[in-house]
Amino acid sequence: MRITVWILFIGLCIQAGTLLYSFWVSLFINPEGSKNLDLGLNLSALYAGSIEHYSIMVLLLICLSGLKAYIFYLVIKIFQKINFVHPFSPEIARLIKLIGYVALGTGVLNLAANSYSEWLIENGFAKYTLQQYASLEKFLGGGAEFILLGGIIFIISQVFNRGIEIQTENELTV
Repeated sequence: MRITVWILFIGLCIQAGTLLYSFWVSLFINPEGSKNLDLGLNLSALYAGSIEHYSIMVLLLICLSGLKAYIFYLVIKIFQKINFVHPFSPEIARLIKLIGYVALGTGVLNLAANSYSEWLIENGFAKYTLQQYASLEKFLGGGAEFILLGGIIFIISQVFNRGIEIQTENELTV
């Protein structure tokens, strides 16, 4: 699991970095960079229509990639700090709760990005490119998964807090 989590973390960091670098290049060096931001993402029509909307959309995508990478970073920290003899510690509970909050925020931001993408398409700023990209769910899948994930992880953090209480009581009775 540790290796898988590290691979996912590194991949998401690379994705966020690629988007950030491509965005910077498309704004300051060569506008043609908007034709292939990352994994075939072509926002050149949006760039030609409105640099402001293009910037907002790409920044939303960068934030989403960064938040996903941060979730995996927190999972890596859990793997580093967990003690399987006494797994219930306040530090692990705090990290699990933080993962829940970040996942919830990622879901909300994802829904906002989807809504913004749909608004851009409805108002003629972008045509098929955003819709096609969103349907492939490379970046803009539904945000509901992350909201559900955040809720589940928050419940797990509450169970973990109860485990800390029980573990503390057992240590005091011994």
